[in-house]
Amino acid sequence: MWWGGRGQSFNIAPQKEEPEMGLSGPKSVQGSRMPERRSRQLGSCMSSGCLPGEQILAWAPGMRKGLEPELPGTLICTNLRVTFQPCGWQRSQETPLSSEYDFALVNVGRVEAVSGLSRIQLLRPGSLLKFIPEEILIHGRDFRLLRVGFEAGGLEPQAFQVTMAIVQARAQSRQAQQYAGITLSKAGQRSSSRKPPIPLLEILEDWETERKKQGAKGWRVSTVNERFDVATSLPRYFWVPNRTLDNEIRRAFGHFHQGRGPRLSWHHPGGSDLLRCGGFYTASDPNKEDIRTVELMLQAGHSDVVLVDTMDELPSLADVQLAHLRLRDLCLPDSSVAEDKWLSALEGTRWLDYVRSCLRKASDISVLVTSRVRSVVLQERGDRDFNGLLSSLVQLLSAPEARTLLGFQSLVQREWVAAGHPFLTRLGGTGASEEAPVFLLFLDCVWQLLQQFPAEFEFSEFFLLALQDSVRVPDTLTFLRDTPWERGKQSGQLNSYTQVYTPGYSQPSAGNSVNQKLSVWDWDLRYSNEQILQFHNPGYDPEHCPGSWLPRQQPSFMVPGPPSSVWLFSRGALTPLHQLCPWRDSPSLLAVSSRWLPRPAISSESLADQEWGLPSHWGACPLPPGLLLPGYLGPQIRLWRRCYLRGRPEVQMGLSAPTVSGLQDELSHLQELLRKWTPRISPEDHSKKRDPNTILSQSC
Repeated sequence: MWWGGRGQSFNIAPQKEEPEMGLSGPKSVQGSRMPERRSRQLGSCMSSGCLPGEQILAWAPGMRKGLEPELPGTLICTNLRVTFQPCGWQRSQETPLSSEYDFALVNVGRVEAVSGLSRIQLLRPGSLLKFIPEEILIHGRDFRLLRVGFEAGGLEPQAFQVTMAIVQARAQSRQAQQYAGITLSKAGQRSSSRKPPIPLLEILEDWETERKKQGAKGWRVSTVNERFDVATSLPRYFWVPNRTLDNEIRRAFGHFHQGRGPRLSWHHPGGSDLLRCGGFYTASDPNKEDIRTVELMLQAGHSDVVLVDTMDELPSLADVQLAHLRLRDLCLPDSSVAEDKWLSALEGTRWLDYVRSCLRKASDISVLVTSRVRSVVLQERGDRDFNGLLSSLVQLLSAPEARTLLGFQSLVQREWVAAGHPFLTRLGGTGASEEAPVFLLFLDCVWQLLQQFPAEFEFSEFFLLALQDSVRVPDTLTFLRDTPWERGKQSGQLNSYTQVYTPGYSQPSAGNSVNQKLSVWDWDLRYSNEQILQFHNPGYDPEHCPGSWLPRQQPSFMVPGPPSSVWLFSRGALTPLHQLCPWRDSPSLLAVSSRWLPRPAISSESLADQEWGLPSHWGACPLPPGLLLPGYLGPQIRLWRRCYLRGRPEVQMGLSAPTVSGLQDELSHLQELLRKWTPRISPEDHSKKRDPNTILSQSC
């Protein structure tokens, strides 16, 4: 986690039957007695008790290295996490999963054992450790590194045991995927029928409320996928045009990849509609009525329609994964890149290039949505990755309510969780080859916007860090399933998976589940009140709240597009199309290519220049109310140091504090350093130094 854990308490109690790791794996020590010295050592460092249901697999005393000063303590492996407990340090029971010393098993990326100066073994599932380790390196997927050296003098078997326990527990956690949602101590104090912090969009009423909130009068909530028989990756409910019937929707969606047909993503107050859909399934054979329905859904009641080729000029999933791996290798404390070559190596990862590409494309789409009253359709083959990224960024750029704390959480829940982004696969939870942290790329883009427009966002950098950390914490189902169908099925069958119950409360019967509505947005289950206060941006200007935004339907601001116009937006330019659907007027379906759309040349001017005659990155002309156009040239895109360099405390020094009082303390500290470092000179010398003639005479 991103908050330091000093002053908090960690509670792990010895089990009735302590498992011990042998050379060939875990073995029970029941019937044998633990040496008295080891028993006292275990009792002194694990005095209060585990999380309910948590079991200690192995432990070993050691020294955490790589930090100054080095910390003596104990390395502990349980069935939920790997943690290092410094001597004399304790964790708060109110936030038992929030610590800089914890690595959830799902967050462990790579484990290395070290012996001597040159003997290093990478430990994979099923591998056998070939030597007694002197050190163990645990590489976190969240850019942290836990490096622990083990004590000598008869404790080598413990070092071997805890190392093998980590490897085996990590492998078993991936196979079983036993993350059904952990009920923490605060959860038991709540009613099971409590209202979630934000609408989870799992019931029809939530979708209807959100539709009315957006003012989407020409749309309705469809129940055609209520039993997930249209597409398991789609939510049970979504928005479709009023005039389309459910049986028409069912047939029309069958002509799109994975059954993900066009749905409303967001209705702009000025009248435009932002839609998203999968790629055309050109091997299908639609009749004329199906084609007409598809066109009506894409037009959404508008005469001006723009079809956006989402993946044009954006990286592939493989590119994103490779860039993220390179960035992680570069930013970890044990990186071998020399300091004078670090910036060029950062450029070589291409991660910032991909952030820049996403921001530029989102800016152009925002111009499309806000410059004319039209239908803008985001089309990606799978409709589960970059469509969500671009749609979310467009709403952040165009809608001030999306920049509030609750508004942003609702945005993520709607465009990512409910829309079926495959979190588990993309974040490496299944071991599949389709791993690509698209959601983390989105969070980086949001951080860039926060840096460029600090007064426009109610949430802070620390909220983004908490959200990034939450994708790999096994305490909710929000980010640990690939589809709404899997998430809904899991929440109704918690009894078949690992359940962790709250002490002091009776356990429910076998047929009932615990806190089915527990989500990642229940922040107070994992963070203290002081930490949650840091989620709020102290520089947020309340004048930018949604109440001061433009009223619904302003014809003076947004004008209708050309009559019956169809456009393709690709490579930064708008190109006219003859029809929306690739099947119309096609002599043979076999002749229809998946790349049926024309490929225009890359435009040298931004879309803002074409639409308004103003450069998008300068903002020389007045923008529509509420619209942000970020810069994406060169140094305007920065490295998220507090996130990616979190394993280097020396680099974190000098970064802005999260609160006003923290900023005052930091300012006082910097002023004190200036007084110490600035040489004392007399007022006369000071006036001479500022006199231009004196400077000229000295230079001669």
